[in-house]
Amino acid sequence: MIKNSWVAFASAAAMLLSGMAIAQPAANFPSKPIKIVVPFPAGGTSDVLARIFGQKITENWGQPVVVENRPGASGNLGADQVAKSAPDGYTLVLMDVGNLVISPALFKLPFNVINDFAPVAMVAYSPHLLAVSTKVPANTPAELVAYAKAQKGKLNYAVAAGMGSASHLAGVMYAQRNGIEWGYVPYKGGAQAITDLVGGQVDVMFNGMVATYPHVKAGKIKLIAVSGLTRNAQMPDTPTVAESLPGFLTGSFQGLLAPAGTPKPIIDKLHAEIKRIAALPDVKERLVTLGAEPSGMTPEQFAQWVKTEIPAMAKIVKDEKITVE
Repeated sequence: MIKNSWVAFASAAAMLLSGMAIAQPAANFPSKPIKIVVPFPAGGTSDVLARIFGQKITENWGQPVVVENRPGASGNLGADQVAKSAPDGYTLVLMDVGNLVISPALFKLPFNVINDFAPVAMVAYSPHLLAVSTKVPANTPAELVAYAKAQKGKLNYAVAAGMGSASHLAGVMYAQRNGIEWGYVPYKGGAQAITDLVGGQVDVMFNGMVATYPHVKAGKIKLIAVSGLTRNAQMPDTPTVAESLPGFLTGSFQGLLAPAGTPKPIIDKLHAEIKRIAALPDVKERLVTLGAEPSGMTPEQFAQWVKTEIPAMAKIVKDEKITVE
């Protein structure tokens, strides 16, 4: 009995010490600078968000947050760097929807998005705008679908960031669910795609709100719908795609992740800080100007979103035989 008591005591003590060891890093975190890797060039949405949130973390926690732009391989170079970093919360990556759920279907990656990362927070979501050239005789989703069916295969869809991008898959999903066909014209970036949409060289596109909405307000292109699940506060009279296609959701998702194995107390502390920052009035106002909105996903919900979206995107890529040029 004495021996058994000592075994039980030793076991309980070990569990207590283990719990203390896990809690200790979170209590002292952060004790040195934090690095957020942005796997894209400076100036893009991911970069802007990383700097907004990084500055607020520094102000609150008193530790510098260094934003490191590490572009290359469609954003996968920087992601791989973080996947192989120490799981201590001091190296994070801000990935977009392409990295998170589309790249696994298009590239042979040196990392596994599900297994090699610990989701921290979905920092922000920005909807796509479904817009058409002023030459297209359609002003509503129903009119666009009817016109596309009448002009079977004749409309040209502008792919704002190349084949396999979020913009491309948005157009593919929309066409599939509506039973329409159109041709895809790839562009290296959204600026030239918008220019050609304004000029009528292409007919339709899904594109980010920040780049697209100014041309809508100027009357240079026509806004048909917004890709969010709810109507956008800046354009309350514009319907969502989901109103005619239930559950349709595309856009720019920006997620903050840590290397897999990062202690949960540190993940939770980082998540709480991102949530706090997103609720600050000046940050909320800045997000609105970017056409973005904070996401309320927990780390667990974020992880489940990734697990659900990866096979969904892979199916579209396979069905449409999409390859990277």
